[in-house]
Amino acid sequence: MSIYKKIISRFNKKNILVVGDIILDRYIQGTVTRISPEAPVPIVLEEKSFYTTGGAANVSQNLSSLGANVTQVGRIGNDFDGKLLKRELKRKNIDINGVFLDKNIPTITKTRIIAQHQQIVRIDRENIKESKDRSIFNKILNFIEKRIDNYDAIIISDYGKGLITPKVIDSLCSLALAKNKIITVDPKVENFGYYKKVTAITPNKSEAENAIRNIKITHERGSSLGINIDKLEKDSDIDKAGEKLLEFLDLESLLITLGERGMRLFEKGKKKPYSISTKAQEVFDVTGAGDAVISVFTLCLASNATKRQAAELSNIAAGIVVGKMGAVAVTKEELMEAIK
Repeated sequence: MSIYKKIISRFNKKNILVVGDIILDRYIQGTVTRISPEAPVPIVLEEKSFYTTGGAANVSQNLSSLGANVTQVGRIGNDFDGKLLKRELKRKNIDINGVFLDKNIPTITKTRIIAQHQQIVRIDRENIKESKDRSIFNKILNFIEKRIDNYDAIIISDYGKGLITPKVIDSLCSLALAKNKIITVDPKVENFGYYKKVTAITPNKSEAENAIRNIKITHERGSSLGINIDKLEKDSDIDKAGEKLLEFLDLESLLITLGERGMRLFEKGKKKPYSISTKAQEVFDVTGAGDAVISVFTLCLASNATKRQAAELSNIAAGIVVGKMGAVAVTKEELMEAIK
């Protein structure tokens, strides 16, 4: 049995806590045969529709599909969509004891209308202002503090929808570090400066570009880093940016996803980053690729993989996901088949 198969075989023994913005994804699929006489827009004849878990809940769905025991922490609104979201989480064997009801916000919902395998439009319903009910955040932190010893790793899935505040990040990171727990982050730029000393963060290229601009690594101008901060196109610029982010945030590792260019892994104490070529055979839809990456990367680390091994397997997982429509979770069987 190869080392990768051994790592994957350990997945079902791991307990993972996912904290973040949970979203209900609705898909409406149909065909377009004519343009509306009312406006120059296509008329989509609906053929089927379905709901699935999105945002941080899609991270949990990936972990569950890979065999891990998963606890979801987040908030939903007091509405029908919230009930649907809880039902979907339970259906996927995800522990929802950490999902709290917030009467001041609607459940975040994204509706995608797809015709002939092409997304026509997306409709979002959300209120990303901080909740008036501050007790929600206290409930979440108390829940995590009481149960943290049960988990092998913690994932912060920050979709920028109001749950992951500086206070929540600071409390979570302090608790994880004190307990010597693996803690990984799928980041949003606004909070980059708070992710210090974590095990890993997994930004895409755009997020890394914005981080270089926004966290003010230098006292004056980002250009003084010798980096083109508008776009990280050159390998040398990506390397410099990664090294500076790793140093500034005092991270164990940094995994930058680069789309068709693969990934770049930076590790504390390593002189050079590790480049990984993309494994995608055909890119059909990039939705959910980042969720698959952080799910597999974290689960591998919890299963005693090295960071390079974890990055290789997460790259394979991303290649599987982008070949499907929508935020679809990768399964253990698909991952086993792909590594052959």
